Amino acid sequence: MDALTPDMITVLVLLAGAIALFVTEIVRIDVAAVLILVAVGLLGLVGADDLFAGFASNAVISIIAVMMLGAGLDRVGVMRKVAAFLLRIGGRTERRITALISGTVAGISAFMQNIGAAALFLPVTERLAQRTSIPVSRLLMPMGFAAILGGTMTLVASGPLILLNDLLAASARNLDVELEPFGLFAPTPIGLALTVSGILLFVLFGKWLLPTVRPGAKERPTLPELTERYGLQRAVHARRVPADSPLVGRSVEEIEAGSGTTVLVAVVDGEGLNVAPARDVVIEAGAILGLSGHPDEVEAFVAEHRLTPVEGDPFALLHDEEQAGLAEVVIRPGSDAVGQRVRALQFRKAHGLTLLGIHRGGELLDGDLRSRELRAGDVLVFFARWPRLTALAEEPSFVVMTDYPREQPRADRQWWALGAFALSLGLIIATDLKLSLALLVGAAVLLVSRVLTPDEAYRAVSWKTVFLLAALIPLGQAVEETGTAAWIAHQVIAVTDGLPLWGIQAVIALLATAFTLTISNVGATVLLVPLAANVAVGVGASPAQFGMIVALAASNAFLLPTHQVNALLMGPGGYRVKDFLRAGLAMTALFLVVLVVGANVLL
Repeated sequence: MDALTPDMITVLVLLAGAIALFVTEIVRIDVAAVLILVAVGLLGLVGADDLFAGFASNAVISIIAVMMLGAGLDRVGVMRKVAAFLLRIGGRTERRITALISGTVAGISAFMQNIGAAALFLPVTERLAQRTSIPVSRLLMPMGFAAILGGTMTLVASGPLILLNDLLAASARNLDVELEPFGLFAPTPIGLALTVSGILLFVLFGKWLLPTVRPGAKERPTLPELTERYGLQRAVHARRVPADSPLVGRSVEEIEAGSGTTVLVAVVDGEGLNVAPARDVVIEAGAILGLSGHPDEVEAFVAEHRLTPVEGDPFALLHDEEQAGLAEVVIRPGSDAVGQRVRALQFRKAHGLTLLGIHRGGELLDGDLRSRELRAGDVLVFFARWPRLTALAEEPSFVVMTDYPREQPRADRQWWALGAFALSLGLIIATDLKLSLALLVGAAVLLVSRVLTPDEAYRAVSWKTVFLLAALIPLGQAVEETGTAAWIAHQVIAVTDGLPLWGIQAVIALLATAFTLTISNVGATVLLVPLAANVAVGVGASPAQFGMIVALAASNAFLLPTHQVNALLMGPGGYRVKDFLRAGLAMTALFLVVLVVGANVLL
């Protein structure tokens, strides 16, 4: 192999500088990538016509479209339905919940960005932890790792695999070899083996690998915290009114006047579900009441009025924290509400909200609320459906303090979103369309059908990821075209001389893992796929196989919280770096073993 040329030395210096910028984070990694792009252009390492080609590359457009498709499925409520189903069947044992959550998140991550899947299931996992009293730290890390592993199962689930065909095509031209592009499900056998083995690791050995920590309080209180703070019960108890009940023919106002802290949150009668019934609503025989209050008083109320149990849960909607819950609303000083009685504001009739209590001067007022005169700074505690709370928040007299879902799913467009996703998937599998075009067809359907507004579609895209990817592609091209990749490959071949093929593959996978932990999975793939292809040609192996090993090893990012999914879970899980080191070391070793074996058996 010839000695290093000036251009090769320049590229190596740029590579070292890139790694230094990514590791030290002197500037954000996307800014660092743009600086590297500028340096590549100023130094003339890539032609002016190709310098910005990364922004129009098949990989970048594909990633943008995948993010939009994932946002569309979330916007119509598909993901919330999946989450609600898991909450119903999750059980109470740690192993079962770990396997269920992890398996579901991995399956979703096979077709959408892993950070999106992890973010979606973060509140679900926290809710399951609260319901089962399992420390959330023992559930979040397996869920996050499964989201990363799920991205190895298809060619559209992660940046490295989306990039793979483009990078291999460029290497094939430079090496003068022919390579068939990988299909959508080419990595599925290995990805499935990686995912199953990773989930089993936590199911079988999570007891020893996972920390048991209680993270600190959140910036905004959760619904259970509000319940504890105000001594209020957010549960809605369903009871039927028989014909001989004293409540028949009485109005809501009359009923609540002598009910203590028990309030009528909702009624199901001949006209259907009525949340926060107005005070003049008259209760009929056979109606189902939704009661909320202190458990002892609710039971006493039920016994006194001869109410009977109800089969099923007619108020299931109100138990879903994505739909309803407790809310804190502050009376703004100087507003029109100051000095008015609760009765005059008609919260039930005008806003569909049930007032459970008023917090004033460290004391909770929860009896005879209608006659209370409001003061500036009073905290009103409502039981509310979130869309009705949104309407109240628009009034100048009130400040809503609770963090709640402000946008309800566009359920009427659910089939449009599912159809768009299925159309893109079908085009990828059944036609020769480029991946980016097939995915953009689905994204276009989302926009035309108004599943997403244009602004929502733009917000769904992680432009940081887009710029990182597009700006690094010219550096990978410079590594290839200056001969730097071939030179590094020659050094790797020399170092691994005498090793069996699987040993060389293990070295390549280790190198990709190290680059992923120190820079990014996208950066590692861009830089190492050309290197791996050169090594493969040098030892008489398949460049495509070696490229796939790099793209999959770029997901081996468990050892440190540098991956965006791990970073997302650090705070909610109360994790420290040493927690990732302990669990991540076991996962990293298992990943490498399964990857190398799978590459030789399944590819």
